[in-house]
Amino acid sequence: MESSVICQALQSHFTEDQLLFREAYRNFLREEIAPYMDQWRKEGIVDREAFRKAGALGFLMIWPDERYGGLGDTDFKYEQIIIQETVRAGCFDWYNTLHSRLVGPYFEKLGTPEQKDRYLTAGVSGEVIFAIAMSEPDAGSDLAGMRSILREEGDHYVLNGAKTYISNGINADAVIVVAKVAGAESKHAMTLCIVDRNMAGFKRGANLEKMGLKGQDTAELFFDNVRIPKENILGQPGKGFYYLMDGLAEERLICACQSAAHARHAFNITRKFAMERKAFGKTISAFQNTQFKMAEMDAELDMLEVYIDHCVALHNYGTLTANAGAKVKLLASEIENRMVDLGVQLHGGAGYMEEYEISRMYTDARVSRIYAGSSEIMKLIIGRDVFSDRYKSILD
Repeated sequence: MESSVICQALQSHFTEDQLLFREAYRNFLREEIAPYMDQWRKEGIVDREAFRKAGALGFLMIWPDERYGGLGDTDFKYEQIIIQETVRAGCFDWYNTLHSRLVGPYFEKLGTPEQKDRYLTAGVSGEVIFAIAMSEPDAGSDLAGMRSILREEGDHYVLNGAKTYISNGINADAVIVVAKVAGAESKHAMTLCIVDRNMAGFKRGANLEKMGLKGQDTAELFFDNVRIPKENILGQPGKGFYYLMDGLAEERLICACQSAAHARHAFNITRKFAMERKAFGKTISAFQNTQFKMAEMDAELDMLEVYIDHCVALHNYGTLTANAGAKVKLLASEIENRMVDLGVQLHGGAGYMEEYEISRMYTDARVSRIYAGSSEIMKLIIGRDVFSDRYKSILD
């Protein structure tokens, strides 16, 4: 149970409307999502009905204009609330934020009026589920290494290639696929195209078995001479790489929000366990080592949460930089992984058992230091900035 101090902090950071939204979303998760998560983890996929139910109540894609069914409120704090409550309810692997805030905005920013009418309304309602396909076996963090090719042929394009590790890969009805422009000299000449579920030549591989996030369907996607109508090209052909770079700061902020919420939830359940588990005649919370370790994590989490709130404010003002996004993602994912590791350690043998939530959280957290750019890539981005002229001007 959250302490009164945490509740007071939430009151100070969010508007009354946002707090009401939080309570409504929390109730929705408790009634419609959390009871089914264990079943969906066994099946390796969240039932599509979860998206429809969330859409019907206004919990998917908050930001689109009302004419598309959204609230028309672009404040990122709504997504922050959704992330926090989804993790708090133990539904981390229902990756609704991928649909709502990672993929959906591409249609808003780059879409034609026809594309917006076609995809935003269906995305808000949950009738159409979104995915984005970038990663390939030789092109993860290094998008320039991708081999998928899009070739213009008369009144359409032809897509060939394969993608891997695609979240929502099984459930998705509309996939934004990133492919290189055939014959282009620049390695960064890429185009975003929309591949709909029933297009000829589009096939999905098996639902991949992963270390963690068992409920999140993840698949390989294959494109064999898929005919892409020109009305399914998103934005300007050849500019896809730059569109992706433009969205990375928000994507990494999303990852940071998830990591921080996951870490805080791990802290809370570990604290509760430590106050109940006994060793040598007293609870392990009474031991100095437990108190010191948890004190360190509590202090780190407090600082991380404040920094995330700062980055959310920057993002709402349109001033969140790629460097700041890299910093907050790096810090959050590293702290998250230290916390879940400590949680398993303080649970002892119980922490290694799947019946305990901390065990699942440990494996779920490991990917945080990999997706949306690995920790090494984040350090590379930050390091380049440290030795840039920008820092010289700040120090001078």
